[in-house]
Formats: sequence, C-alpha cells, structure tokens
Amino acid sequence: MSDYYDAFEMSPVPAPGPDAVAPEPFRGIYGMPAFATIPTNDLAASVDFWTRGLGFIELFSIPGRLVHLRRWAFQDVLLVSAEGVPAEPPAMSVSFACVLSQIDSLAEACRAVSPDSVDGPRDTPWNTRDVEVITPENARIVLTAAKPFDPASQEARDLKAVGITPPGSGRGDNGAHA
Repeated sequence: MSDYYDAFEMSPVPAPGPDAVAPEPFRGIYGMPAFATIPTNDLAASVDFWTRGLGFIELFSIPGRLVHLRRWAFQDVLLVSAEGVPAEPPAMSVSFACVLSQIDSLAEACRAVSPDSVDGPRDTPWNTRDVEVITPENARIVLTAAKPFDPASQEARDLKAVGITPPGSGRGDNGAHA
C-alpha cells in the first residue's frame, strides 16, 4: 500500500464529516471514464425512480431508446430500452457515493416511490454507511457515504491492519506504509 497517494482533488466526493455538503448534479459533457448501462422495459418508470428516488437528473435522452442520467461528476447511468429485465437482482452491485446526511433521505425517497426497494442503512467495517436499493430494472444499487474517521474506532484498526492509515499520521504524504 506504499505506492498510492492522496488525489482527492480529482473527485467530486467531499471529505467525510458532519458538515459535508453534496455537490450539485453535474451537467457538463465529458468523456465518461466509467458508467453503468441498465436495460429497462419501461423507460418512463425507470427515469421516475432514478430521479425521484435516487436523486439523478436526466442529462439527455434519445426518445424510446436511451436516457442518460447523472448525479455528481462521474456518476453516470445509461438506461436503455430492452424487451425485458432480469427476474431477480444480480449479486453484483453498482455503488454511488453520497454524503452521510443524504443516506436517510435517499432511502426514504426510494421507499416513497417503491416501498420494498430499500435495505438498510447499515454501517460497514470499512467506515461507510450504506443503503442497498433494488431498482425497477432489478439493478442492485448501493448508496454509500463515508463516515467521519475516528482513529479510536474498530474500523480504523481494521484499516490500519491492511496498511491504510490516515493522512498526517507520520507515514509520508499518503498515510500508507508497506
């Protein structure tokens, strides 16, 4: 873990903390470094769930064929028209960062659109709070928010055990050590 460095300036995700503020939806056009393509047999219902429940915006659409959704920069989803959707959600998930103050409201917004779509929130051993959402297309989406770092926590001990220490801990610029 000694060959990485802090590069948070590249990310739209704010540093975790009680006052972290989510960025506004990003409306710029860029070459997408990664995105999810999700088939749907009902574009209108899918767009409704993703926008009202998950907080995405409709960036653009090709009527009847594709809708490009986005939240923050680099959080892109293409909903594409398809004959059918999987009968069951896959084991695989796609995760989207949010800030801690959004977790409960996003979970409630998803429940308002589809009451049985949400599982959680729950805390993880890697210091996040996550909500799992099953969309109308049976996609498994995880909304994840970093919790403030507590150096005395079990999560901090778990991360340290795998070589991840906080910046400024005397281990170089990135806090990591081999």
